[in-house]
Amino acid sequence: MPETAPTLSDLRRSLAEAALRSGPAAAGRIGLGVPALDEILNGGLVRAALHEIYAAEVADLAAATGFALGLALRAGQVEEKADERTILWARQDFVDTEAGRIHAPGLNELGLDPARLLLVRARDGEGVLRAGAEAARCAALGAVLIEPWGEPRPFDLTASRRLALAAEASGVPVLLLRVAAAEAPSAARTRWQVRALASRALEANAPGAPAFALRLLRQRGGAAEREWRVEWDRDRHCFAERSLFDRSARTDHAAPLSRPLVPLPGDGQAAADGRDTSLRRTG
Repeated sequence: MPETAPTLSDLRRSLAEAALRSGPAAAGRIGLGVPALDEILNGGLVRAALHEIYAAEVADLAAATGFALGLALRAGQVEEKADERTILWARQDFVDTEAGRIHAPGLNELGLDPARLLLVRARDGEGVLRAGAEAARCAALGAVLIEPWGEPRPFDLTASRRLALAAEASGVPVLLLRVAAAEAPSAARTRWQVRALASRALEANAPGAPAFALRLLRQRGGAAEREWRVEWDRDRHCFAERSLFDRSARTDHAAPLSRPLVPLPGDGQAAADGRDTSLRRTG
């Protein structure tokens, strides 16, 4: 997980080296692996475009990040074969302070080899956007993830158009991860809101697959305001839909009762089979 020096010249050198190792960028759409979701997206996310991913709350940033990295990995799946292109991640230092540093073993658990990640750090949002715009023009990358904190002053509709045009020219998906920011007009092809879901425990109560509540807030020229619950399959590098009635999504985890429960009426007495059981409400 190499990090660049804080100069654009070093970043350009790293991008040039990546270009030497890669062929032309893939075309078409990025299927997420969930039929109902891909159908709404007309076959998947447009690859050569800007997409926004909002964390519903600061506490949901890890979930939003996991969804963004899942999309980046899906972008590298071409005809069921994994493309080991470099993923560039431009991240503001303040995100580390508020949400914690990137954890390489955690990336491995998602199915992302940290060696594929080119991490760029910047002190402010302007530096993050500048690095992301530079990277978005490099067709050798698998995806570009841009993560500023809050609402940087340089990011406006014009700046988002520059990112969108760079993605269209290079064919590389640009994923703008937003936290502590309100929705604003932009040139993004889609806009998502992500919340964390409890995972379904595996055997011996081991942690299960990462789970997300997704809401499609906006889709240019298509349907929006739809919601899905999905899980990430690290081995297949795809998402899978999770039923809304999945028992694992319940917030109460009490064991089922072994016998019928007799209801207590408001007067504090309970009767079963017409007999007074002498039970009384306490407390």
